[in-house]
Amino acid sequence: MPKRSIEIAGISIAPGESQKVELPVGRLYTDNSVSMPVFVKRGKRPGPTLFISAAIHGDELNGIEIIQRLINSRKLNSLRGTLIAVPIVNVYGVINHSRYLPDRRDLNRSFPGSKKGSLAARMANMFLEEIVSKCDYGIDFHTGAIHRSNLPQIRANLDDEETAAMASAFGVPVLLNSNLRDGSLREAAADHGVRILLYEAGEALRYDELCIRAGERGTVNVMRHLGMLPRSRAKKSHVLEPVTARTSAWERATDSGFVQHHKELGDRVQKQELLATIRDPYGIVLDEVRSRYEGIIIGKTNIPLVQEGEAMYHVAYFHQPDDVVEGIEQLQDLLPDEALS
Repeated sequence: MPKRSIEIAGISIAPGESQKVELPVGRLYTDNSVSMPVFVKRGKRPGPTLFISAAIHGDELNGIEIIQRLINSRKLNSLRGTLIAVPIVNVYGVINHSRYLPDRRDLNRSFPGSKKGSLAARMANMFLEEIVSKCDYGIDFHTGAIHRSNLPQIRANLDDEETAAMASAFGVPVLLNSNLRDGSLREAAADHGVRILLYEAGEALRYDELCIRAGERGTVNVMRHLGMLPRSRAKKSHVLEPVTARTSAWERATDSGFVQHHKELGDRVQKQELLATIRDPYGIVLDEVRSRYEGIIIGKTNIPLVQEGEAMYHVAYFHQPDDVVEGIEQLQDLLPDEALS
């Protein structure tokens, strides 16, 4: 349960209050200050503390829109506990349309950081101490890289029962059991006892409405699961049952050239099924890219040019792939018409 008051950047927020906080992170060459925007909403009644964060990679924008919609939702009027929303973590990256910080460091490989280290280390340490350490749970929003799209999916430590229940409640077709990576926010959060979900959906530097709506709806679902919001009174005509993948791998280009894609995000593929054809500038087929295993495509390159060895299709392996295809179709059916009631 949250303390009677929460303090961020020296500002105290009491139960029942909302506050916008500018968390100082540094200065530009022009001597203009740079700050991380933070929105804190506290319910009058006790409950868990949840942080939601976006743009830890500065070119991953879908999460910014998800958070904007959530913090302006009337649903938060009935909030229990505390929501700490950080729509832009890597402010420098967003300014520069870049995944990285100005020194080319990856903020999501710089945790737990330090107060006197590199810019990335300082930002990571501040975010961890000022935001993450004060929470019980977290949801971090991501997208694919530039020219790559990800199917809406949750990545998390699914061996932890409570985390797995949160992931299932989110309500996307695919759950991917993901090991903790050195220097990642998820690893640092776990060291602080904070259970966290990573939502992957869409492409860098693009808004994708389906992915945004799925992320907004999923976050509301998790908050209901945690008792932070009341259960929906709408009739449950559809229940999206996710399927868990334990392994995944990228299928890579076997030659350099121009790509003709034969498969798309969400497609089920069989072992040795044709994924793409690579041609030379004259249209002559150089090679074919085939799936090594049976699974579902959860990530895909969009640009029709590849170098040999370049990642092209991210395939997750399931025991029940038909269920995944059905879940993707159900997600597409639900989101365009469904009010987040």
